[in-house]
Amino acid sequence: MSFDSNDFRLSADRSGYDLFISHSWEYDEDYEGLIELLKDKNHFSFRNYSVTEEERVEGKSDAALERHIKNKQIKPASVVIVIAGMYSSYSDWIGKEVRIAEDLDKPILSVRPWGAERTSYIADKADAKVNWNKDSIVSEIRNLAP
Repeated sequence: MSFDSNDFRLSADRSGYDLFISHSWEYDEDYEGLIELLKDKNHFSFRNYSVTEEERVEGKSDAALERHIKNKQIKPASVVIVIAGMYSSYSDWIGKEVRIAEDLDKPILSVRPWGAERTSYIADKADAKVNWNKDSIVSEIRNLAP
């Protein structure tokens, strides 16, 4: 039996996607909500390289923190997701994380928080923009991931 390799299509789900989700600690309910959306999606698995509340690093210089985030968290990610609420306009760290992603040529996905009427300027730096919708978010992750 033979088949034409052009007719063969790989499954949309692979072994998992490596994600870094940039977010503000002051608005972590959006971050937690996004994680739950992603976990709830059938046939989608991911590894979370974001800094969680438990992993928060205290007492390091900004330069040391920036190196850590770049090398240990953004570099292994296949897609960087930014929750683009207006608060991200005022977060120095979200801006730094977006610049790091750009420097590393990582695709950036901007997610508009549920109910947000406006988004941050950060959304303009994204390779793709989606609203707070599980199917749209996962579809764009799949499109952006190398």
